[in-house]
Amino acid sequence: MSQPARFFSLSHLWEKVGERASGAGWSHNACAARPLSLKGEMKQCSNHAALGLSMTGADIGKRRILHGIDLQLAAGRWVAVAGPNGAGKSTLLRVLAGLLPCEGQVMLQGRPLAGWPARERAAQLAWLGQAEGGSDDLLAWDIVMLGRLPHRPWLAPPSQADHAAAEQALRAAQAWDLRGRRLGELSGGERQRVLLARALAVQAPVLLLDEPLTHLDPPHQADWIALMRSLAAQGALVVSVLHELGTALQADELLVVQGGRVTHHGPTASAATHRALCAAFDERVTVLPVQGQWVALPKIEPHGL
Repeated sequence: MSQPARFFSLSHLWEKVGERASGAGWSHNACAARPLSLKGEMKQCSNHAALGLSMTGADIGKRRILHGIDLQLAAGRWVAVAGPNGAGKSTLLRVLAGLLPCEGQVMLQGRPLAGWPARERAAQLAWLGQAEGGSDDLLAWDIVMLGRLPHRPWLAPPSQADHAAAEQALRAAQAWDLRGRRLGELSGGERQRVLLARALAVQAPVLLLDEPLTHLDPPHQADWIALMRSLAAQGALVVSVLHELGTALQADELLVVQGGRVTHHGPTASAATHRALCAAFDERVTVLPVQGQWVALPKIEPHGL
């Protein structure tokens, strides 16, 4: 017999994220926790994965990019996706988001992704694409407010809950001070933080992030790690494609992608995971413990001129 579904309030989840952020030594002043009057509660079942995939392959044009992948990704986990250039990492994320068709099926919260109404799906699954754009004329605040569209009736103005969610997201992404500036006026790192805030403003239980650290400096990368851990600790599933292997090793789990296949899925602290990561890069990286965390360093070989 299946276990009864347990419910969690996303407003409570995000209040807790704000509380953790304020106590984690972040360099910004975290937004005070406040209740959000969302229209309903998301359902998280204990007997299935938050996101699942079973497919024989996926193509871009006439070229097959992904081959034979089966995944079950649980709620409350931060899963990093790593692998060499051209391995299929971003393609895999697009398949999980329903942005690219595959020969198989994606499951979201125990239901086929294709069967979700568009608005409900957008409220359950937030997306930040690689080098994602936006209208340069829009204010950062308006960009983040776009993340609230799944929660608003058609043509309805933003509610108090929408304003509160946008503020929380901007503060969590350290972009609150940018809210009155146009997107086209921002640096690459500032722009990326605003786009991250837009994804956070959805308050979805599943977040898919493709190279979210692009243009971010080391302090903002460290704060991003703290935020991902907070989200996962409160029940969200975060899946992020990362080229920063040291950051990827800070996640709960690592998906290693090579040649269009998932060659390994396991805890980031596992020796088997480290071996699979090194193998994916033809043994040109090494994984070492440094001050209580795992880091990946390139092996530099001499080259004759």
